[in-house]
Amino acid sequence: MKRLALILGLVLTVSACASTPEEPEHLSVERLYNRAYKSLNKTQYAKAAENFEKVELEHPYSKWATKAKLMGAYAYYKDQKYDDAIMALDRFIKYHPGNKDIAYAYYMKGLCYYEQIVGIEKDQENTKLAMESFNQVIVRFPDTDYAEDAGKKMNLINDRLAGHEMEIGRFYLGQNNYLSALNRFSVVVTNYQTTAHIEEALYRQVEIYQILGLSKEATDAAKVLNYNYPKSKWNIRAQKIIKAQK
Repeated sequence: MKRLALILGLVLTVSACASTPEEPEHLSVERLYNRAYKSLNKTQYAKAAENFEKVELEHPYSKWATKAKLMGAYAYYKDQKYDDAIMALDRFIKYHPGNKDIAYAYYMKGLCYYEQIVGIEKDQENTKLAMESFNQVIVRFPDTDYAEDAGKKMNLINDRLAGHEMEIGRFYLGQNNYLSALNRFSVVVTNYQTTAHIEEALYRQVEIYQILGLSKEATDAAKVLNYNYPKSKWNIRAQKIIKAQK
């Protein structure tokens, strides 16, 4: 994936010194950074993150410290310690807003939330945070590869959020709580029109309006469904409801 190649592009190779090996606590910044990177290459992500943090703490004013912040965040991300990765990324974004890799930092923050997205039946807080983060990438860095990939992921996120609304709406409908169900389906119709859930959401509006005796509203929703998705199974069912009203 592109993001791996790009993050590895941050690495500066360091030639080994021929002198006597230094004790770990006295490693130069270059050797300490290189040791962290070697751990990362060996998929020893926790160890890599620890050593990248040491670069920051022991050599805060070196050019390596800035790189270590981002690499440490990447190590945390690979280790699935997303909260730690997000904290490191927030520090990078706050203190290095003009850095050449700032777009990647915003993008990786979105990835951290994206990887924590759960099933549609559960709370979607991380889904919403991923959406917000990816949206920032698109707005701030529209001409980057990160923005392109963020846009694709946002389409998937929209579908997930719509699915969550549909799940809750179906639950309310099953409980005969028609107004609450209608509200959820209407959110999908209003905010998630490009998702795969729009056809059923429109049908559910028709269904509930008919149950509530709101014939005009049911007819209007059915017209929208018929115009946009004439061959949909949901449209066929909706038209049967409208015919039964007459």
